[in-house]
Amino acid sequence: MAINLSPEPIIVTADIIRTANPLQPEAQGMLICGREILMVGSLEECEAASAERFVKAPEVISFPGQTVVPGFVDPHAHPVSMGQFLTWVDCSPGQAGSIDEMVGLLTEAARRAEPGVTIRGYGYEQRNLREKRHPSCDELDQASTSQEIYLMNASGHSVIVNHYALEKYGITDTTPDPDGGAFVRDEAGRLTGEIVDAACNVLTGPMGVKVGAHGPNFHLPETDEHLNSYLEAAQSVFLRNGVTSIGDAQVSSREFGTYQRLRVSGKLRARFSLYLLSHMLDSVLEVGLKSGFGDEILEVAGIKLYVDGSLGGWTAYFPDGYPGDPCRTGQLYHDPTEYDGLVRRAHLAGLQTASHAQSPDAVGMVITAVRNAQQVDGVQQRHRVEHCGLPALEQISEMRALGMLPVNQPMHGHNWGEGVVEAIGDDGERFNPLGDFLRADLPITLSSDAPVAYPNPLQAIDAAVTRETRSGLTLGSEDLRVSPEAALQGHTLHGARALNRENSVGSLEAGKLADFVVLAGDPFGRGRIRDIEVEETWVAGVREYHRNENRA
Repeated sequence: MAINLSPEPIIVTADIIRTANPLQPEAQGMLICGREILMVGSLEECEAASAERFVKAPEVISFPGQTVVPGFVDPHAHPVSMGQFLTWVDCSPGQAGSIDEMVGLLTEAARRAEPGVTIRGYGYEQRNLREKRHPSCDELDQASTSQEIYLMNASGHSVIVNHYALEKYGITDTTPDPDGGAFVRDEAGRLTGEIVDAACNVLTGPMGVKVGAHGPNFHLPETDEHLNSYLEAAQSVFLRNGVTSIGDAQVSSREFGTYQRLRVSGKLRARFSLYLLSHMLDSVLEVGLKSGFGDEILEVAGIKLYVDGSLGGWTAYFPDGYPGDPCRTGQLYHDPTEYDGLVRRAHLAGLQTASHAQSPDAVGMVITAVRNAQQVDGVQQRHRVEHCGLPALEQISEMRALGMLPVNQPMHGHNWGEGVVEAIGDDGERFNPLGDFLRADLPITLSSDAPVAYPNPLQAIDAAVTRETRSGLTLGSEDLRVSPEAALQGHTLHGARALNRENSVGSLEAGKLADFVVLAGDPFGRGRIRDIEVEETWVAGVREYHRNENRA
């Protein structure tokens, strides 16, 4: 007997539905009721399933000439900071190709600003500049000598400031470098204006979040109203690009409070999984938080840790020196014993860890710490290695055996792959070795690291398939590339696995939430994947974005 359920059923059809479900990769129809998918299959199968369960005939929503895929999952991003960056001066390659052009943008912003207002810019990568170097504090002085100028590197691991800012925060030529960071100096011992990783703590001022040596500090002080607006703005960008589930990979008290305020006010329209920065570990353990605490919209996912720095900033850890500069070794945020203890405490408390590690030595530290933790209780917490830029082949096999997941960002290779090769030499061609992961039966997971890269999954999928850089270079051998099918799963199903959400999102199948995206073209068809437009984004059966409307 048919049962009249409310809300009413909907059948979604398209030219093709790419489900990301390995057991049923394609379909023509999808039966939805309310928030949930009830059936995926042929149009006839969906109609029959609807007739068995409902009195009223289903509404049919058809997308002719278009493709439906699961809602994209971005398991590593920084949404609040991304929204904040939207209010800063854009100094990315599309806006400024040289130091003079960046200084010009900052000068114009300083001219328009009220006296005393800090001018912040973001998005430059030194190797994409005509000068192939960082700007200096002397050059930023050209923008202003009477207000703070703050220019963040695209990696998020370093900033350049002018002399006004150095004096404001009491940084001198003799200021000692903190653990996990540096105040960069020239050959004569004078400050260049570049401030790296944990040294950025000083720039947050007396009211800012302090993270010690637990990561780069971009948690600048802001009012609650501004932070709320930043998260809402970033959420709209994610939805416009088809992203329905996001992992925030560095949450301090600043971000945690922002998410809670928007959850209470009902303004979270996507799903968010939070990785609390390791400087908060004592507090997290004290209150007994575990991975998965929260609800479908907002949950605590685990703990974020840092092992080394960035490849683009030459702060990833190479103890024998960089081939491009043997005098530079990069740095560790924690010595191996301290880091091992942090991972073990989190693991034994039931917390998934997500550890930033780029070099083989840094990745090895993560593997060792996870193995040691698992030997205590025999439990796999599905620990993550963020970025995992240059793991050795044997390390990939070890990660697979320990149930670990690499979380990569293909757009980093696209944006500055040449810089990695310059720093690392020929081994840099393997940067983000997705093909090596698949050959070891280790699923690939794709993400944006937004705002380090723009959160457009179709661009990331294209970069994973082609391994082309911004200048047209192809990184590494052909066997490092992956198929469109594998890349789509990496930004859907396996992204959900990284967040421990694969039972509810990540693929289109019965029993999962109705998160899906309508694309103007087929990512498995002809043409460049990066050129495909997102037409609509649905979250739990609700259309949250339409390209011809202003909803997002």
